[in-house]
Amino acid sequence: MSWRIVDRKIGKAGNIKQRQKRQSEWDKKYGDNWMIGYVIDGEFVSQEDALESIYYKSYEEYFNNNPDDLQELIQLAKVLRNPHSALTGGVDLQVPTIMDYLQRNNLKLLGNEVVDIGSFGTRSHKISVRLSPLTIKAIGNPKMTLEKFWQEKKCLAVWED
Repeated sequence: MSWRIVDRKIGKAGNIKQRQKRQSEWDKKYGDNWMIGYVIDGEFVSQEDALESIYYKSYEEYFNNNPDDLQELIQLAKVLRNPHSALTGGVDLQVPTIMDYLQRNNLKLLGNEVVDIGSFGTRSHKISVRLSPLTIKAIGNPKMTLEKFWQEKKCLAVWED
């Protein structure tokens, strides 16, 4: 029994309506035996597990290597937001990941500003682009940004008995 990859190019998650439509199609085709994830070191890993092993770890590595950016964020921001997610209804991963990093490290935002995380349209501060998943390198793959990894390496797997 194992996961078999059935589609290696499933693209962006899209807004809630688009996600629900695709998930309904997968339910019809595969029942409840499908999962979105990534192939990491030759093994299928669920998207939920990849949030920790890839997404969180990429930000963690970035902050470990760029403590000045972490301090700037802490001193500047009161609130983080993802304007792209808010505008499109897409999934916001970067803000919850950064907030999780802060919580795990007993850090708090001390500033007075709303800081956008990402580079969609206008940005609130220069750090917005530096902390964008379009800029952060994917852990273990310094030639690929986190956003590129997350979108291009995402796959659909089906459980086989």
